[in-house]
Amino acid sequence: MAKKWGLRVRNWMAQKMDLPQDVMMDLPRITMIGQIHIYIENHRGLITFTEKELRLLLKQGQLQIKGNSFVIKTILPEEILLEGKIDQVIYINENPGGAK
Repeated sequence: MAKKWGLRVRNWMAQKMDLPQDVMMDLPRITMIGQIHIYIENHRGLITFTEKELRLLLKQGQLQIKGNSFVIKTILPEEILLEGKIDQVIYINENPGGAK
């Protein structure tokens, strides 16, 4: 219950103070240019990387990107730049009990 209340307070503060919600609520910021370039900020770490898949840990769940010919151009603790042919961007939500 305290987590939900804290989330509501952060959401309210972001709206009232005109702040970006991704900053206040620890949400990922995703910038995609066509199907060839994706820049993701505010992730929690790299889980999987292959030529056809990238999976990142988020504060709540995971982000999966599927495609072909993937190359990581830049990787920082909370940012990543991926290039290749991007076919899908999928959010995988995880509940506290571990269920998806």
